[in-house]
Amino acid sequence: MGCALSGSGITPGKTILEFKPGPSAENPRVPKAGARHGGEGVETGPFPLVDTQKARIQESWRILHDNIAQVGIIVFIRLFETHPECKDAFFLFRDIDDLQQLKRNKELQAHGLRVMSFIEKSVARLDQEDKLEHLAFELGRSHCRYNAPPKYYEYVGIQFISAVRPIFKERWTPEVEEAWQSLFKYLTATMKRGYYKEKAKLGSNKSLALRKPGTGSFLSSI
Repeated sequence: MGCALSGSGITPGKTILEFKPGPSAENPRVPKAGARHGGEGVETGPFPLVDTQKARIQESWRILHDNIAQVGIIVFIRLFETHPECKDAFFLFRDIDDLQQLKRNKELQAHGLRVMSFIEKSVARLDQEDKLEHLAFELGRSHCRYNAPPKYYEYVGIQFISAVRPIFKERWTPEVEEAWQSLFKYLTATMKRGYYKEKAKLGSNKSLALRKPGTGSFLSSI
């Protein structure tokens, strides 16, 4: 299988070592007090980004914006390279094994653009935390209806960061990476809350339907 960057039109540049953020003066460890909980132990604490981190994300997105279509494809090619099981969630192209063919797949290109559009909307809402939370929460709910498991959500942020590093070259700093990691961690946790909220709702509706006669359920036919 070929590298996701080959033939993409983006020239690989200088990369940095994987940066794993810890507590810092700019982004201190978020306390658990006041955290909001969803299903399966998922919690979303206070919004994790400070103003300097928001500014880094906004500035880097402006640089990245012209390449979003290519980045969207690269993210998913890398995702399928590193986690092939993720393809099971995409019935339109899950049977395509050739990565070069997959790059040209219109459905994959369209989905990559939708993901980039979600990131763009998230960046635009960094100063509107309620709207950002609602955006990610509703996306998690819709993914439940599409039967897209939450275990895949965090992979997208990881592959996004891996895909954009070569574009920025020396402009990609540990501080920029930490800001993006914090944003994706927040978005992932909020999406998971939305997913499990919708799952509980659908489960409750299903149980109610099984109890009601005349709904076409298994029990009503006994």
